[in-house]
Amino acid sequence: MLRYVANKFFYMLVSLFILISATFFLMKAIPGDPFMGEKKPSPEILARLMEQYDLDKPVFQQYTKYLGNIVQGDFGLSMKKQGESVTGIIVDTFGPSLRLGLIAIVVSVIVGVLLGMLAALYHRKLIDNIAMIISVLGIAVPSFVLASLLQFVLAEKAHIFNVMGFEGPLDYVLPVMALSAQPIAFIARLTRSSMLEVLHADYIKTAKAKGLNWIAIMFRHVIRNGILPVVTYVGPMTANIITGSVVIEQIFGIGGIGKQFVESITNRDYTVIMGITIFYGILLMLARFLTDIVYVFVDPRIKLTGGKER
Repeated sequence: MLRYVANKFFYMLVSLFILISATFFLMKAIPGDPFMGEKKPSPEILARLMEQYDLDKPVFQQYTKYLGNIVQGDFGLSMKKQGESVTGIIVDTFGPSLRLGLIAIVVSVIVGVLLGMLAALYHRKLIDNIAMIISVLGIAVPSFVLASLLQFVLAEKAHIFNVMGFEGPLDYVLPVMALSAQPIAFIARLTRSSMLEVLHADYIKTAKAKGLNWIAIMFRHVIRNGILPVVTYVGPMTANIITGSVVIEQIFGIGGIGKQFVESITNRDYTVIMGITIFYGILLMLARFLTDIVYVFVDPRIKLTGGKER
């Protein structure tokens, strides 16, 4: 097990190194100057700015210094917000995004699994049809379209919720609904197909023949085995929800890291763009890494030989 974890962790570090390198050199390849705005700075000021951000040094020297700083948790200084570090900006703005993301994850898993279970238990009946229609709509309708629709119907017309803002508990409802709709649809379909397969398995028929209580069959066999594909999906979904709230935060005026990311792109704040991109990558890789570890404990059929799954 230790060798398996070390192997996964090594590949995560390699992927992170590739991400950091690709992000750095892609930003260097972008044409234009981050200091060129509506008013062009004088040559003296421009030279001073280039020196402050080490842009006057060779690219490879900039790259090695940037790698060394990241190892220490330093993403550099913002090019537009004087005196503010990128690490500080990420720490200050990640809180609202994390709260929104965690609530959306919990809602997605609970609603998606329940919807999928009902669809499987009432296969080819009205409940199954309704659940699948909801799933298709959840996958087909983009989150930003659903967010705008929810704002118009429930906030603008019905006056039940605020159109924008993120202050009270009710302000979480619309963003969470928009953010969790697609994951709910995916989880519902995964749960349904997996549980239909489990319900028709031979060991379920054997358990019924032995007179085992239906509730015991559901909790000990059906749910335990039918939820395994959901565990696989939860890792990437967690990272996607937390990092994918960029548009949702912009629509609802939430001052999270997603909104900060959009503003940094608009302002050509290269250090912030690189810092948030790498931070998003770290979240995604950690979620994938933890999912692989948890899956080994959840599914006893997985055997580890030489640090690999079998």
